[in-house]
Amino acid sequence: MMLDYIAYSLLAIIVIAFLSSAIRILREYERGIVFTLGRFTGVKGPGLIILIPFVQQMVKADLRVMVQDVPPQDVISRDNVSVKVNAVLYFRIVDPERAIIKVGNFMAATSQLAQTTLRSVLGKHELDEMLAERDKLNADIQEILDQQTDAWGIKVTNIEIKDIDLNENMVRAIAKQAEAERLRRAKVINAIGEQQAAEKLVEAGRILAQEPQAMQLRYFAALHDIAGERSSTVVFPLPMDLLSHMTLRPGRVP
Repeated sequence: MMLDYIAYSLLAIIVIAFLSSAIRILREYERGIVFTLGRFTGVKGPGLIILIPFVQQMVKADLRVMVQDVPPQDVISRDNVSVKVNAVLYFRIVDPERAIIKVGNFMAATSQLAQTTLRSVLGKHELDEMLAERDKLNADIQEILDQQTDAWGIKVTNIEIKDIDLNENMVRAIAKQAEAERLRRAKVINAIGEQQAAEKLVEAGRILAQEPQAMQLRYFAALHDIAGERSSTVVFPLPMDLLSHMTLRPGRVP
């Protein structure tokens, strides 16, 4: 009786061990790459998967979008400025078979490829382009990465440049450049204003020259403005026509 109990117990243990090694449950975002005696036999999942113990093995692959930080990279721009650039990489597995079989560690391979591509692409651009055209640079880097990781069954969905760190000397130089640019714009705007004012004065002079009475009205308006300021100074406008009669003209005998 005791021997039968022990035999049943051993049989139950064997059955439980067999089922635990044969049955796998994969989530919706997981896929199983099955190998039979070392050979690839298919991609299974999601749901209930039954394997032959000691004959078949399974490697899981996660199909969700993965996020990976690209460590800060020392980059020398095309105009010989040294900067540190870091980024964030988004990618996912689109072909589990190639991601597991074609590359030993797709996470490390994608990270190293992103680092080298980041240095290569940014080194072809000037500092001003790095600061002002990040969207264009992100698209260029993503396109290159996507082409190279396609053979691994990896889809690079996006890459974003996070920070571009400059040394203090370069920051001061950029501040001086911005200040000089602001001063240049201010001087140009001032010169344009002077030019427009001169053009309006010339136009007003032409209009006043056509009607002598208009000049007298301007005199009276100026006297009214001066009187309104409560000043003790009295300004008397002297017409230029009166002075012309008092001066000698060429060919006139005094």
